[in-house]
Amino acid sequence: MSGLLTALNAGKTSLMTNQKSIEIVGNNIANVNTEGYSRQRAELMQIPAVNFGDFFVGQGVTVSDVNREHDVFISRQLQEKSITYGEESGKSTPLNELERIFNVSDDNLAASINDFFDAWQQLTTNPSGQVERDMVLQRGRLMGDAFADTYNELETVRNNINNNIVSKIDNLNEQVSEVAKLNDRIYQIEINGQSANSARDQRDLILENLSKSLGVQSYTDNRGMLAVQLPGGTPLVQGNQAMPLSIVTNGTDVNLQITIGGNVKDIDPRELGGEMKGMFDVRDDFIAGLRGKLDTLAVEITKAVNDVHTNGWYTDPATGNPATGQLFFDDLTALPPGTPPSRHIKVALPDGRYLAAAGGNTAAPGDNETALAIASLETPY
Repeated sequence: MSGLLTALNAGKTSLMTNQKSIEIVGNNIANVNTEGYSRQRAELMQIPAVNFGDFFVGQGVTVSDVNREHDVFISRQLQEKSITYGEESGKSTPLNELERIFNVSDDNLAASINDFFDAWQQLTTNPSGQVERDMVLQRGRLMGDAFADTYNELETVRNNINNNIVSKIDNLNEQVSEVAKLNDRIYQIEINGQSANSARDQRDLILENLSKSLGVQSYTDNRGMLAVQLPGGTPLVQGNQAMPLSIVTNGTDVNLQITIGGNVKDIDPRELGGEMKGMFDVRDDFIAGLRGKLDTLAVEITKAVNDVHTNGWYTDPATGNPATGQLFFDDLTALPPGTPPSRHIKVALPDGRYLAAAGGNTAAPGDNETALAIASLETPY
């Protein structure tokens, strides 16, 4: 009789086990499009056999565990690719804006510089013409406006990056805090011998997002909890403790800080990865470099024009005599330290009568020597 009961029990466990396996398969199918879900697999185990004297009889099968189909190597590769993707994504939007600013068109900076020197070229054909002289002054003012507009647009892109950084901090802190909570939940579940597959899926998904945003690195500590840190080694999650990020304003820019054990630490942008690194790189390196080159170009053009113009001659309206030594642009080298030259290009002449087109000290009406010299300056730019 006991043998019959054992056989029936084996059949019962087989049905129950296969039903459980079907439920797991059904759950896999239901979550096929769920972001971050890892396919689960039932681990089957034989129920220990019963001793019937001369032999042992098996008692069937049971589900010993439900494991995730999780490849650590592939997960690590995905995490690394997320870091790279995040960095390029962080650069993409501001670089597109910069491309628009410097794109070749009829109203960009390059066109304004060309128009300015073209006006000088037109002046060479009629050095005494009031229309041509007024056109030179107008084009000089428009070129100054174009430099200022370009500088201001660079500032706008920089401010947009700062605002974008600020807007992401709350969400990043929520994700960091959630990893710490999931660490604790997984530990409490698995310490009792149960599987925390769902919680592990959630944690891995958040980790992938943090990799994209901050370029984080991770490792498992001696309690099996996930430790998360920035590429520079600054911890974000240790066990069930999260380290919150915050914003600090430095002049017109923003930077990141982190609170560790009650102490606030500045985060060097070089410690970051992912999207944050991309944004900081564009702001601190690319835009700063463009502003420096823009200021250098402003100084070089105005100085080159002034050097030639101050040696040119014109007829002083007040005395009617030939005069020289007149600046065409305000001297940008005399600006106070820290003042961006590209925002302060101003024509120094009150009107076109003070424009020095002549090269000879008689300022003869047909003398276009200085106008030709300034028109030829266009070549280097």
